[in-house]
Amino acid sequence: MVTATAQTAWDLLAAVPDPEIPVLSVVDLGIVRAVEESADGRRVVVTLTPTYSGCPATEVIARDVRTALEASYDEVEVRTQLSPAWTTDWLSDKAKEKLHGFGIAPPAGRVTLPLVDVGAPVGCPQCGSRDVEELAGFGSTPCKALWRCRSCREPFDYFKTH
Repeated sequence: MVTATAQTAWDLLAAVPDPEIPVLSVVDLGIVRAVEESADGRRVVVTLTPTYSGCPATEVIARDVRTALEASYDEVEVRTQLSPAWTTDWLSDKAKEKLHGFGIAPPAGRVTLPLVDVGAPVGCPQCGSRDVEELAGFGSTPCKALWRCRSCREPFDYFKTH
């Protein structure tokens, strides 16, 4: 059960954008693993799991989370937890809709093990065509691949399933 004051922390975190995909919040991404608040509501501990263990935005996200919470808490601790590893299954449905609206194809399907590939987009986020091709295994960030629509010829990022 989330207390009324812990809900405040979650609400503040829902307003912290991902620095690489600013249309998504850290809550949308599913990287906020836990929020623990002291009984007196003055201290909060947030546990984050980055999308990749070497994600270059990890420190920026931790700083932004800390800054957002310091306005309402006397003491803020941000922890990083690498296990279990983040998976695209943790993306909210709202996040997938936001990705699509931002021109990034959301991950298709659920993660299955062993992870032998990163999947493929269902279609072009620009025109919806299913006639797409992969251009590069990595896009603008390590968690995305670069694809192109053969119909409208527009390149787009695909948020890889992992």
